[in-house]
Amino acid sequence: MSNSPQIRVSIDVGYRQHSVAVGLSNGELLDEFEIAHDPHGFDAFFTRIESHQGLYDGEIAVAMEGYNGFARPLDSLVQKRRWQLYNINNLKLARFKEIFPAAAKSDRIDARRALELFQLQDHLPLAKRVLQRVPPGSLCNAKLKRLTRRRRTLVDDKVQVLNRFQSDLQAVCPCLLGITRHADNLWFLRLITQVSTLPKLARLREKTLLKIPSIGRNYVAIIRQWQKRARFSGEVDYVGPMIIDDAKRILQLHTQIKELEVQCAELINDSPMAQRIDSIPGFATVCASELAGEIGTIERFAHEGSLAVYLGMANLDRSSGASKGAKAPRHVNTRAKRAMMTGVDRQRKQVPQSQRYYEKKRAEGKGHNQAIRALGRHLCRILFTMLKNDRDYETRTETA
Repeated sequence: MSNSPQIRVSIDVGYRQHSVAVGLSNGELLDEFEIAHDPHGFDAFFTRIESHQGLYDGEIAVAMEGYNGFARPLDSLVQKRRWQLYNINNLKLARFKEIFPAAAKSDRIDARRALELFQLQDHLPLAKRVLQRVPPGSLCNAKLKRLTRRRRTLVDDKVQVLNRFQSDLQAVCPCLLGITRHADNLWFLRLITQVSTLPKLARLREKTLLKIPSIGRNYVAIIRQWQKRARFSGEVDYVGPMIIDDAKRILQLHTQIKELEVQCAELINDSPMAQRIDSIPGFATVCASELAGEIGTIERFAHEGSLAVYLGMANLDRSSGASKGAKAPRHVNTRAKRAMMTGVDRQRKQVPQSQRYYEKKRAEGKGHNQAIRALGRHLCRILFTMLKNDRDYETRTETA
């Protein structure tokens, strides 16, 4: 281990360019510059940092605000060189800048302030909480992260189109929605896309209906009953084509989502973390893939409390004097929280002990989401132990 001071780099991440401040762990400022978010800018960044390393022969640590956001792929290139990568807590950095304000507000000044905070971590224990070390994660989990984020975006798109589809259909042909429980049923969507204009649905013959995939004689009987009383509003001429287009889009999104889920199921076999999470009853492929992708590596978390905050299952203490209270943390991975809430809700329906705990919290006056988060807080402890010790979930059998 070299006795040379560590070279510390702070990056204020922008959309098209980034401001960089370089210094030593002893507090000395070495360099300030800007780079463009393109290959030439990345090459210039590494060349300039390595020139300082040649002079001081120290280890290199890079801290950036908004890690894994607009900084991509610079963050992965940093880790590829085996440099230490830190994520700066932007809320705590903002508090630091309020305490020690600068004469002006600019990206260059922000980069220097972040560097000063980075340099303080050796001298001020509280400063260590502002920077979180980002250890390299597995490639498989990185792929799961991209696939599940893409899937989540498509699911949100599907919900938006489906809501518009139902609203327009209710206005143009109210009775048509009555033949199905869910407007996103595949047979119903295929029925809508079978025609070029909605009024033609009322004239489809039984032979034609039976040729539509997923429609059998039971559905044909329901459709034929609707055809006898079918009515369309005056908007059908110009709104009808929009409804048909939306139905086609929903079918397309359904196919794309299923394809992503198949890819996730295949990748789980190469991800020990996803397999561990999948062993929890109710979490299944999608939740396990999302959580493994968003967590990346359990080495990011010093204790189970940090994991619980990251997953949105724990509140922060807000007590002061005689006043007692708590508040929701702002640094929560919302994607991981949604996956955790879904998985916990399904888990309590399959595990009697969890269901009893959920009912106990509801009896105390807590709402559904509050009770789920309370149960999720306990599951975070279990999850942290599972991932740390490479153990699958174990269900205790109850004795009479």
